[in-house]
Amino acid sequence: MLGGLVAGCTGSGTKDTPAGDGKTPEAASKKPISFTWLAYDRTEGKVRTDWEIFKEIEAKTGVKVDFQVVSAEGLAEKRQIMIATNSVTDFIQVSTQEGRDNGPEKVFLNLKDYLDKAPNIKKFFDKYPEAKAQATGADGGLYTIPVLEGDAEGKGFNFVWLVRKDLTSKLGLKDPTNPDELYQYLKALKEKYPDAYPYSPSAVTGDVGLYTVMGNMFTGIQGFYNLNPQTDKYAFAPYEPKYKDAIVYMNKLYSEKLLDPEYPFLTGPQWEERMMKGKALVSYYWKANLSTLTDSAKKAGAPADYELDAILPIAAPGVKNYQFSRAVVGSTGRAVSAKVKDKDRAVQFLDYLVSEEGTNYLALGIQGKSYTLENGKPVFMKEFGEAPYVPLRRDFGVWYDLINLNNALSREAWERSASDKLKAINTKYAPYIVLAPKASVKNKEELELEKSKLSALTKFLEQKITEFVTGKTPINDTTYAQFIDQAKKLGSDDLLNMYNTAYKRTYGK
Repeated sequence: MLGGLVAGCTGSGTKDTPAGDGKTPEAASKKPISFTWLAYDRTEGKVRTDWEIFKEIEAKTGVKVDFQVVSAEGLAEKRQIMIATNSVTDFIQVSTQEGRDNGPEKVFLNLKDYLDKAPNIKKFFDKYPEAKAQATGADGGLYTIPVLEGDAEGKGFNFVWLVRKDLTSKLGLKDPTNPDELYQYLKALKEKYPDAYPYSPSAVTGDVGLYTVMGNMFTGIQGFYNLNPQTDKYAFAPYEPKYKDAIVYMNKLYSEKLLDPEYPFLTGPQWEERMMKGKALVSYYWKANLSTLTDSAKKAGAPADYELDAILPIAAPGVKNYQFSRAVVGSTGRAVSAKVKDKDRAVQFLDYLVSEEGTNYLALGIQGKSYTLENGKPVFMKEFGEAPYVPLRRDFGVWYDLINLNNALSREAWERSASDKLKAINTKYAPYIVLAPKASVKNKEELELEKSKLSALTKFLEQKITEFVTGKTPINDTTYAQFIDQAKKLGSDDLLNMYNTAYKRTYGK
């Protein structure tokens, strides 16, 4: 499908980019012009003015990008101020929700008015109806180009169970497939390595959080609220019959020191230090970080045979064992300021970036320098190693947050160039990966409900579950019933009904 893909080609499009002419329309002006663009410095490398891809893009379009750079820590506040004061940069990445809310207020340009001049944007929305739903404001206007995160087949995924394979191999431990086996696995590690806390989560909630992982293991629901792939309806995990079992299980791990006792307070760097120094032996984390964690550990003095590897997803008996893929359409999108001086040129430029040629520059870079073709498909240069996103972002501006529009294309090229070990992990996990739920479009009332109730409910859930797990509150039928009752008082039923209503309305479910 990606045969003949080159940085400067045109043609019928690719699997990941909609068919288009691959370049700006013949009539498009190439008179020099500059547009501002909000960006932030990544840890892999700072935003640069001399990235070659933008020199190439300027040569093709006449557009010079003037990056307005802020710190990662200050990004959210800066963006909020810009939106609130209607002073956004010419190009800016916002949440699709921000686009829908503020586009009709003339903060962002309505792209729908320009589709006759933007064939690639039009084809993008035709190909990705979910993206169109996410970009459409209450007035019917289109205000963002949502970023693509995953392939439409749902093969790509982000997270794996990480284990110290060098240690588990020495002990002859069989990979666990259910909670009981995981308990015995952790217990065996604790007996052999008493100074370690075998299971150390890098977060409490979120995609890799302890409560997310354990809740999913016992109920099949990922997070507190999520789509149940078995029923195609949203569920509230604590309502599921086995959620109490998940809490009892976590309490057991905690009381036997199989779970890191400081898990509620760990920062990311502290967790990484535990993994590198052998204080943590099992976790659930980003697949992409497996090799970088290993390299960092060895540089920090870990044994030469230090090895992190992945074990398969774990589920309780009777629970579907699955993991969501990356969402095809992400929750953020590229928007254009409604106040941009030359609206036609801005749309022409955005249309170019959505084209095959523009997409390839941002997602892959320059053929022969940042990527090459193998069997007609892009792969990143072998010399970039197991973590190509570091030199790609640092030296080329490729696959850079707030700049790239197609992370799915970048990830596919990365995984094709990955080590045999990572490819083996992908193959092992493939039968367990389920296509991620499509994001619902909520109306004003639903957003107000979510805003007024979700934060307080989530805070209560985190606090109470932590009390259960650490033994501060005993776990029994009475205390659990009180837990559920308080969740209802805080709006758990209202939110559940809202999520199902919004999902059904958005996709006709």
